[in-house]
Amino acid sequence: MNSDRRPLDRLELASRIARDIPPGAYVNLGIGLPTTVASYLDPSAGIVLHTENGMLGMGPEAHGDDIDHDLLNAGKVPVTELPGAAYFHHADSFAMMRGGHLDVCILGAFQVAVNGDLANWHTGAADAIPAVGGAMDLAIGAKSVYVMMDLFARDGTPKLVRACTYPLTGRACVTRVYTRHAVFHIDSAAVRLVETFGVGGDELALRLDIPLVIEGEHGA
Repeated sequence: MNSDRRPLDRLELASRIARDIPPGAYVNLGIGLPTTVASYLDPSAGIVLHTENGMLGMGPEAHGDDIDHDLLNAGKVPVTELPGAAYFHHADSFAMMRGGHLDVCILGAFQVAVNGDLANWHTGAADAIPAVGGAMDLAIGAKSVYVMMDLFARDGTPKLVRACTYPLTGRACVTRVYTRHAVFHIDSAAVRLVETFGVGGDELALRLDIPLVIEGEHGA
């Protein structure tokens, strides 16, 4: 545990996630912050990025002269293409997502429950704008679902919870949670705290108020 350092910033968090993506994996990066992971992937690892608007072989975000306004990811951000990139119909893209052809997807979230339930499309508030996109398809179709989110809301309440109070995107689908304060693995037996940044494991367990196995301290 790394309680002697500060929490990660968002780009450091993207780099941390990139290190855990298996070589050769087919990966979808959700809209927003998860797209930053593309800039930290090892080019030699053979990781292939999929975007739900119809592209395989997406590269990092485009800048300057590399910007082509006809080449966008699902979040309408200009991106680059890697050698061998392919393009296809939106329906074919969703068939890939629903058919179990993606190894990993990385999504944002409003809440994740200890059993892996995911809530990331609507807070339930009357004035909130629902934004499900392809998250439901990714949550049930990807072999592993990584969540990249803040661990605490602006009012200090945890977003890793015993049970989601927001409308669900998918049930028991999340396998890992990456936050600026800590990394968690979720399986059928437990939520496992595997790494912390700027906070001790015991302190974090008290703030979260969930059953938590601290790896390296309890024989996990």
